[in-house]
Amino acid sequence: MINTTLFFAMEIMGTIAFSCSGAMTAIQKKLDLLGVIVLAVITAVGGGMSRDILIGNNPPALFKNPVYVTVAVAAAIVMFLTVRSKRLSRIFIQVRHYERIMNFFDAVGLGVFTVVGVNTAVHSTHNQYFFLTIFLGVITGVGGGLLRDIMVCEIPSILKEHIYACASLIGALIYALFLYINKPNIGILVSAAVIVLIRVLARHYDWNLPHGKPDILQ
Repeated sequence: MINTTLFFAMEIMGTIAFSCSGAMTAIQKKLDLLGVIVLAVITAVGGGMSRDILIGNNPPALFKNPVYVTVAVAAAIVMFLTVRSKRLSRIFIQVRHYERIMNFFDAVGLGVFTVVGVNTAVHSTHNQYFFLTIFLGVITGVGGGLLRDIMVCEIPSILKEHIYACASLIGALIYALFLYINKPNIGILVSAAVIVLIRVLARHYDWNLPHGKPDILQ
């Protein structure tokens, strides 16, 4: 039996993390306050919205329970005001600090929402399809970041750097295993922690999947 308080707390944590990630991207791209809020909300709830559309959960959960959008908007405004502070803005402007903070927010959001996606799939009418369960976990985790990158005209992070989607896939499989042995509460924490750890280590040690060599096409 999943502890609903723990699960809700994890969802809020992931929402705040992804919202801050989207807000930081918007601020770096010099968008105005509305742009910051829109990009933050899309990053925070985009993965869950994509998941709900895929499994026919209409309207998506974000419209049924606006608490997640509200939290995302609040987090975006706090981030916007924080960066506008002369004292703190210097920290965020420096590239090395920006990338480190951005990666941490992304890692936390990815870990939490991958678990949320798997859990949603397991408790849906499509829970007999294992591949779908894992896929929904991954799409919930990476969907918001994917939409964020597309909206600012960048190649999505999941396609190019630091073991992004693979970390989500590994975490989804681990959580599915914990669900199979009926240890969901432990699985939530372990799976999310593994994803965050992989992302942080991948960023620190510059781990990447092999890239193609453009010169072979010339």
